[in-house]
Amino acid sequence: MRQPKSLLVAASLAWVTPPVLAEEPTPAAEERIPAAAKSEDQLAKEAQNPVADIYSFPFQDNIGLNYGPQKGVQNVLNFQPVIPIHAGPVNIIARTIIPLVSNPALSSEQSGVTGLGDINFTAFVSPAKPGALIWGIGPVLSFPTATSPQVGSQSTWGLGPSAVLLTMPGPWVIGLVTNVVWSIAGDSGNSFLLQYFVNYNLGHGWYVTTSPIITAAWNLPTASGVTSAQWTVPFGAGLGKLQKFGRIPLNFSAQAYWNAVRPSTLPSAPWTIRLQVTLLL
Repeated sequence: MRQPKSLLVAASLAWVTPPVLAEEPTPAAEERIPAAAKSEDQLAKEAQNPVADIYSFPFQDNIGLNYGPQKGVQNVLNFQPVIPIHAGPVNIIARTIIPLVSNPALSSEQSGVTGLGDINFTAFVSPAKPGALIWGIGPVLSFPTATSPQVGSQSTWGLGPSAVLLTMPGPWVIGLVTNVVWSIAGDSGNSFLLQYFVNYNLGHGWYVTTSPIITAAWNLPTASGVTSAQWTVPFGAGLGKLQKFGRIPLNFSAQAYWNAVRPSTLPSAPWTIRLQVTLLL
């Protein structure tokens, strides 16, 4: 029986045309693993890495004991959201510090004051796939958002460089964060910050930590030429625990620091208690 011409053409095309194979999927960028899918020990170490690829929302309460001439209690509550932004071979780690400051009365004729302090923003550029030595560099900006001159500056705009360097061998997380801020507008207010941290992870989410924050306010007046009046140098340590509540990981820590060096020309606290809880996503 004679085949229709259209069927013969279709058959010849099928014979000479190689079959179309399904395209192999191109390798996509590695998907980010949510915090809830990671172990407590893994999350504990990542929470100690300032440039980790993890969303974190810390609430850090710093309680200054025997503050000022009236031996009152100063309280600084910092909300410090950390948002990683993926940009090809690097991550941009956006860190913001929003402080709520409560200062006690400095004399019996005065009353205490509570308000928003100066907001600080840092953007670290860090390799998306770091090696044994993890680093990040970027700008730091300070904004005059204080609601009262007793809790911060209402005119000083600050800008400067910031850097982080750390390593995580075995159960250890060791490193430092530093920045220098120069005033670029408003009142003068140049400053320096160095925070070193040494953490040892004990397992099951537990860890011991020391992470004192050393600061220098270059514009503070010195006492009889003693430059140490511009510095705050604490020593201390604490304990932390990463705990999952269902699928929600929270990182808790409590630390105590003695301010061995502190400004003598301004009110300060000889002891500071630092309490922190961090939501990880």
